[in-house]
Amino acid sequence: MSKEENLECSFCGRKKAETDLLIAGLDAHICDKCIEQAHGIVEEEIADAKTGSLSKELILKKPLEIKEFLDQYVIGQEETKRAMSVAVYNHYKRLLQTKDDENDVEIEKSNIVLVGETGTGKTLIARSIAKMLNVPFSIVDATVLTQAGYVGEDVESILSRLLQAADYDLEKAERGIVFIDEIDKIARKGDNPSITRDVSGEGVQQALLKLLEGAVVNVAPKGGRKHPEQKFIEVNTKNILFIAGGAFSGIDRIISKRLNMQAVGYSASIDEDKIDEENLLQYIIPSDLKSFGLIPEIIGRLPVLSYMNPLDAKTLRAILTEPKNSIIKQYAKLFEMDEVRFTINDEALQYIVDKAVEYKLGARGLRSLCEAIFTDAMFELPSSDEKEFVVTKEYAEAKLTKTTLKKLRAAS
Repeated sequence: MSKEENLECSFCGRKKAETDLLIAGLDAHICDKCIEQAHGIVEEEIADAKTGSLSKELILKKPLEIKEFLDQYVIGQEETKRAMSVAVYNHYKRLLQTKDDENDVEIEKSNIVLVGETGTGKTLIARSIAKMLNVPFSIVDATVLTQAGYVGEDVESILSRLLQAADYDLEKAERGIVFIDEIDKIARKGDNPSITRDVSGEGVQQALLKLLEGAVVNVAPKGGRKHPEQKFIEVNTKNILFIAGGAFSGIDRIISKRLNMQAVGYSASIDEDKIDEENLLQYIIPSDLKSFGLIPEIIGRLPVLSYMNPLDAKTLRAILTEPKNSIIKQYAKLFEMDEVRFTINDEALQYIVDKAVEYKLGARGLRSLCEAIFTDAMFELPSSDEKEFVVTKEYAEAKLTKTTLKKLRAAS
């Protein structure tokens, strides 16, 4: 018997003749059967370690706890906060699902679309949820996206931003949250024939489909067109939560038309609740998005549809003072850092709210108004001996000149 025939696997003891392959090392040997078993054990350990690290890093809370957290930052919008809390909770339960049984039920992803006027808090809700869950979060503007080959950005640039937010940690990026702002700007421009292509409309929607559904996408980490020599990173979008937001300006007319059509006839809507014409968005349904110009395939991949209520004077007043990071608290902190005690009376607060409502400036406009009122004080007080700054209605009126208000109105 030759020396080679005497060789055996150091792990299982099989002779070389009993194996298909025997790999020799310096002092030991291993057969193909033991290699397969070892490979299976290593893969299982890595999968368990990943699930363990995910459950440690991910701060998953119940829907009620998620909403309570959102209440600290977002005023009103109760329906949206409830819908978002449930959708996010279900999505991250899906990530933590263990695949013990091959026949186990596979939970599908629930991407979200938010419809609401500008400044109502769509981005704030998404950013607050990402902060609470401790996951990478990126905001992308859909207005710059075009079909591949045209001036603009490819849809894959959405994932480039997410990779940057995750410090190029692929595992973290693949369970992050992407907020696609201005989703309404890629609506189909109409069925009329035109000599120009709709390169930033339906074509972009078609390209977004694979991202929203879940696919392995080649992503240029620094953006595709400026650095063509870079290596691509394969990103699996299966576990990325997409939240789309848009103002959908004019969709209220589509909703109104649909509601009026439904109410034709003597027996229609007699016993039903009266329609709130000031807030038609609350009656939005997926078919309205289709009428606006979103293709049915993309609507199907954004199954959770919610709306943002328009901001009234009461809500704007609460936004000024109540949230954890409210505008007034931020200014109080800024003055406190210069050892100046800052106070503002109720009449001044109401004056700011009234001007925001009058000029339809929304929540973003509140900060513009406050900035216009407080700028002189923030310029002078750090260099003076004054240790107290009291804002009255008269002071606010003096600072908000007609010229300032015209500028703010033009900017809104």
